[in-house]
Amino acid sequence: MKAFILAAGKGERLRPLTLKTPKPLVKVKDKPLLQWHLEALRAAGISDIVINVSWLRNQIIDFVAQDQFADLSISISDEEDEPLETGGGMLKALPLLGEMPFLVVNADVFTDFNYKYLPQLNAEDLAHLVLVNNPDHNPKGDFSIRNGRLSEQQAQKLTYSGIGLYSPKLFELADLDGKFSVVPLIKQAIKLNKASAKQHTGIWNDIGSPERLAVLNGSTLNK
Repeated sequence: MKAFILAAGKGERLRPLTLKTPKPLVKVKDKPLLQWHLEALRAAGISDIVINVSWLRNQIIDFVAQDQFADLSISISDEEDEPLETGGGMLKALPLLGEMPFLVVNADVFTDFNYKYLPQLNAEDLAHLVLVNNPDHNPKGDFSIRNGRLSEQQAQKLTYSGIGLYSPKLFELADLDGKFSVVPLIKQAIKLNKASAKQHTGIWNDIGSPERLAVLNGSTLNK
């Protein structure tokens, strides 16, 4: 299975940190976020990896070219100067990802999720999402789980972790191109009963602000 790391965003909520450093290279516990992801994928036996880039992309390209990642087969999907969001980024990268289901990981999350325990995507399913307990910044959640299926119907929703399995066939549901979110396609898959889910109860953090990053690093911001 191939993995796709979403790393093209501008990280505007993390400014001023991301004015000179792309968000995937912001350090958590003295290690760049992107390195945490690459090491976790390697540990799970996933070595064929595609990374999309845009903002300060040369820094990311240079980072993954280091000798420490020489055992990984890393391809770059260059979105040039305008990030294509989650759906657009996946669609553009499909020629590199191939025809089989692939793993997607948001570069801006920090987690101990073990990719070894991801299930195989059901032959009829278009997506499988990993959900987590709702953080303070997303108290209403995104989706729910009903008997292993992804749903929007239950009152008690969980938060999408930014980790999921996707079939390339998902992108046949709509005539989309350019910049767009994958969420509307996920919702279409739910209506077709072609999406599953599981909950991760371990470590998970969305590095979406300097405050959250400071807390995770055991420090406080200088006001």
